[in-house]
Amino acid sequence: MSQITTHILDTTRGKPAASVPITLFIQISGEWQEMSTGMTNNDGRISNLLKPELVLDAGVYRMNFDTKSYFDANNEQGFYPFVDIVFEIDDCGSHYHIPLLLTAYGYSTYRGS
Repeated sequence: MSQITTHILDTTRGKPAASVPITLFIQISGEWQEMSTGMTNNDGRISNLLKPELVLDAGVYRMNFDTKSYFDANNEQGFYPFVDIVFEIDDCGSHYHIPLLLTAYGYSTYRGS
């Protein structure tokens, strides 16, 4: 399993959010550098955002969710064209699950397990 995983639930529909493009960045010297990209599957997850054997350095990371493309595909007007979740990881090699609970006019997140 990838060290960083995500899961998007569309809480309005009560279903996973499929086909959401996601990009993972790392912050280096105050600049964002792209690490990987992916698209959520029918369960709202990305199984291969990072290679399973990759252990990330401690630091600040950003996960960008392209919510506009999801809302457009569902013929829905959304207020947030994207959601950026910025988080910091330690150097212990722990697993980090970054869930996104999404509606057209709001979202929330937390550190999952």
